[in-house]
Amino acid sequence: MRIQLDSQPYASIQADALVTYVFDGDNRLDGLLADIDRSQTGGLAALVTSGELTGKALELVLLHYPQGLEAKRLLLVGAGKREKFAVGDLRKIAGTAARYLKSRGVKKMVFLTREGERGADAAQAVTEGLLVAEFESDKYRSEKKNKAIESVSLAGFDNGQGDALNSAIERGRVIAESQNFARDLINEPSNRLTPRMLAARAEAMAKEVGLGVEILDDRKITELKMGALLAVAQGSVEPPRVIVLRYEPLTPRPGAPVLGLVGKGVTFDTGGISIKPADNMEKMKYDMGGAATMIGAMRALAFLKPSISVIAVMPATENMPGGRAQKPGDVQVAMSGKTIEVINTDAEGRMVLADGVTYAKKLGVTHIIDAATLTGAIQVALANVHVGAFGTPREYLDQFLESAKSAGEKMWPMPMDEEFQEMIKSNIADIRNTGSGKGGGASTGAWFIKEFAEETPWIHLDIAATCWVDEGRPWLAKGPTGVAIRSIVDFAMKL
Repeated sequence: MRIQLDSQPYASIQADALVTYVFDGDNRLDGLLADIDRSQTGGLAALVTSGELTGKALELVLLHYPQGLEAKRLLLVGAGKREKFAVGDLRKIAGTAARYLKSRGVKKMVFLTREGERGADAAQAVTEGLLVAEFESDKYRSEKKNKAIESVSLAGFDNGQGDALNSAIERGRVIAESQNFARDLINEPSNRLTPRMLAARAEAMAKEVGLGVEILDDRKITELKMGALLAVAQGSVEPPRVIVLRYEPLTPRPGAPVLGLVGKGVTFDTGGISIKPADNMEKMKYDMGGAATMIGAMRALAFLKPSISVIAVMPATENMPGGRAQKPGDVQVAMSGKTIEVINTDAEGRMVLADGVTYAKKLGVTHIIDAATLTGAIQVALANVHVGAFGTPREYLDQFLESAKSAGEKMWPMPMDEEFQEMIKSNIADIRNTGSGKGGGASTGAWFIKEFAEETPWIHLDIAATCWVDEGRPWLAKGPTGVAIRSIVDFAMKL
């Protein structure tokens, strides 16, 4: 999709559709909408009066061959209440418009911003919304459902900000395309994305964008004594891999932090000996969503070039119930030397992250963010609305949550009380891989990872409920979401 600024008067731009937005309860058609209404000889005002055009969030009203416009269609998208509106809402508005129009064969569209939303942040948000909406999960269908929109003109912006706006469009493109790159990985069936295949995909991307890359094979993993990862992997005929991606700034700042990104890469999770129910098990191809998130974030950072070093570590394996698989009651020794009593082999994600976090620290990171489709408990707590965010110290977590807010991603701080730490103490080993009490599964899972992060500033993102949507949204295809990439990129750029 080509996205470019257009300095022509919006009414004279030839396109298949022109898109703008209307606020809920805003009966005053002023400014831009007043101009459009006059060209329609009061047609918009009549729609407002009749109740057909209300401005409720993501409501759509389509007019064909509108008077006074060169565009063949006029699409009005509801923006919700004006007092609750933020520039980031333009992502959903632009994405909703793009998905609606591409299903109707539109090839060229114009997105017209209104007064007050004409700066660089708006241009970036619109670009991200358009490109994220472009992704479809029908990769292996012979007949594609929707055709793509070929070009979008951004109109209504201040021509005097041309350089800043073009930079914002490019920044939005990089982030959205990296999000879609991660979504494509998450969408892959496990027979087409084994640990070795995931490593190969990451390595090819890294070489393309100029990241450093190292792939640790099972021999090297054994040498490093990554016993927690190897324990999960031993039930599968597919060997594990650890993917390491590195970004180095051209002029490193002395004493600057080194950010570590650690992602869970379980390319298929049967649950192991503690096998999952058959219903919906096919979705467990998405259990490498944390690794894909970090790979996507690293792709974006390679282009955006933060002033700090970033190292990403993604342990990748399958979790299978083979004859060599670990069993409930086994004791494993992690890379750190800490011993783990395995209570449930389906609590495997925290085990691979344990060795991932330890190895990231060995490589010299000073701050850590991990992402994982870790627990079903996070869905009980937050449904599929918020990412569960854990972290210590709290100031570090709050700093990250500010980035999430800036990026327009909903995250909620979750408790890390010491009572949850008590729940993972084992009678025969240092820790157990599930909590001993009822409930609190998301927090005990986080505390398990914290045991390996120790005093390093650390954030854990439980994306189990938000990494995948079973039903499409108006602005987003069903399937993988790429959640948390925008927040991680924003945080790295500010750190």
